[in-house]
Amino acid sequence: MDNIPESSSKGMKRRREEESAGTGADEIPSLENDLTFSDTIVALRIMRAQFPHIGKLSVQPFILKSQLYSSVKDRTQVDRELECLKRDKVLRIFKLNTGQDDHAIMFLDDYLNQIDHVVKKMDNKKQGEHQVFGWFKTHVLDSKLEPSIEHQELCSLLSLGGKVKDSDISLLINAGILTRQLIDPNMYWFAIPSIGSLLKGLSQGRKEIMSLLNRRKYKEMMLSSLEKKRLRMSPLDMRFHLRDLIGSGQLETNLTPTGLVVRVRKD
Repeated sequence: MDNIPESSSKGMKRRREEESAGTGADEIPSLENDLTFSDTIVALRIMRAQFPHIGKLSVQPFILKSQLYSSVKDRTQVDRELECLKRDKVLRIFKLNTGQDDHAIMFLDDYLNQIDHVVKKMDNKKQGEHQVFGWFKTHVLDSKLEPSIEHQELCSLLSLGGKVKDSDISLLINAGILTRQLIDPNMYWFAIPSIGSLLKGLSQGRKEIMSLLNRRKYKEMMLSSLEKKRLRMSPLDMRFHLRDLIGSGQLETNLTPTGLVVRVRKD
């Protein structure tokens, strides 16, 4: 049998991975066969495609940085590729309030759609009041790529669109697009609107899975069995949570003759 050059082999693997990103919800492969990817953008696209459908909640798909760490072995590679994708304005990275190092990643097009959706739902009293959202998308998001922004810089960038009032900043905060930092009220975090209930579910789902495994004799379970369990406390699915918990180091996997085992990591 002819040897396949390494570059061709990697290319074939990447194509297979990207093809699986388009798989329908009923055809999603087992997490055991779909846990690792060759690079960050492939992982992001597939996780975006596999983001759980959540009833009436209209939140665009997002990926946790911890989920990438569970799927791409080289964390330095993940950080480097995320930085490039952020600079190229393919995606944005958001600091979450669910944990010290929790970050969400959203493709920029999805984030802009999320903002548009929130603006459409707002009370249309005066169309002029909503101009600030256009200024925010055009002038702030385009030039400020970091997860936070200082008040004066925010006002300066918004003023490229028109005269900025305090009520404009309040509108952005009330829409869930900005949140004030607790330590420094002059600093804001960029935020994903309408994500609050999902973040609550994220925290509760983590606790539910850890509690489930901690109650077992060896604090472990076959991945194929665990993946089929339904969560009571989170609208996010088991696959979403397992990627997160493995990537954050709370769970670890071990390959056995009967399949992949997930266990609570020992301190």
